[in-house]
Amino acid sequence: MKITLDLDALVAEGKLTAAEAERLKSYAAADTGQLAINVLLGLGAAAVAVGVGVMVPALETVVTLGAALFVLGFGMRMAQVAQWSVFAQIVMVIGALALGGGLFALFGEELWVRIALTLGLGIAAVAALSGLLVSLSVMAFAAAITVDVDLWTPTHYLAAAIGALSLLTLVLYPVSLRLPAAYERLAIIAMRTAILLVNAAFFIGSVFGDEMLGWPGAYFSVTWALALLAFGVWAVFANRRWVVNTVAVFGAIHFFTQWFMALGAQPLSILGGGLLLIGFGLALARFNRWVGGRKPVFPV
Repeated sequence: MKITLDLDALVAEGKLTAAEAERLKSYAAADTGQLAINVLLGLGAAAVAVGVGVMVPALETVVTLGAALFVLGFGMRMAQVAQWSVFAQIVMVIGALALGGGLFALFGEELWVRIALTLGLGIAAVAALSGLLVSLSVMAFAAAITVDVDLWTPTHYLAAAIGALSLLTLVLYPVSLRLPAAYERLAIIAMRTAILLVNAAFFIGSVFGDEMLGWPGAYFSVTWALALLAFGVWAVFANRRWVVNTVAVFGAIHFFTQWFMALGAQPLSILGGGLLLIGFGLALARFNRWVGGRKPVFPV
């Protein structure tokens, strides 16, 4: 558990002696120095990899270097050397990104390859305890469903993407409740990424509809509004500030998208929209102050 304390304030209030404060500062200085060494080594490893890639410019080189870096970092992680844990994590993340990017560039036109790379990113994220990789794995999952890599255009399977990402969120939620803290954090990041992508898909659907299914934008608009309302009510009673803020932001986006699509960009519509936006912001600020003193019920 990491706790942030203002040592000078604690000493001034008499809750901590000056000697104890200096002792704690010495621990922090040692940790900071070791962190700096880890970061420098990680940047050095990345620079060496880039240099080799420039000298031998081929996708196979990227794949080989990525695999080597990931194996190196994973070996250090398995050795459980605490002082090099940050370096191991940096190397694993760089290696996973290089390996996945190289394999995608070589074989990404095949759907099964994209699915395999998505699973690989997820596994790498768990191994490296990387929030970045787990977020990218969720994005890769969404892209595998909705993007045609031959044309780099949406295939408009928006309803499928919304359903799949919503299901992923519902599966990860009960799983996260049973995980240790480090892995719970990854599950929460994955859920939050999926929630953002679901809302982005709803936004696209509300404007353009779904060509493959022949659904007009009104279907997505109504469904999105109902989903935001349901999750907003749940989040308020469950005291989940992040979910409330997310619902508020996308609710405002949804409202003003429909507002200007219906009324157009006229002086009165812009004025009215601005006043409403200010009202939404003040209401959200008041809620955040109110919820700050309450104890969370669910860890999402």
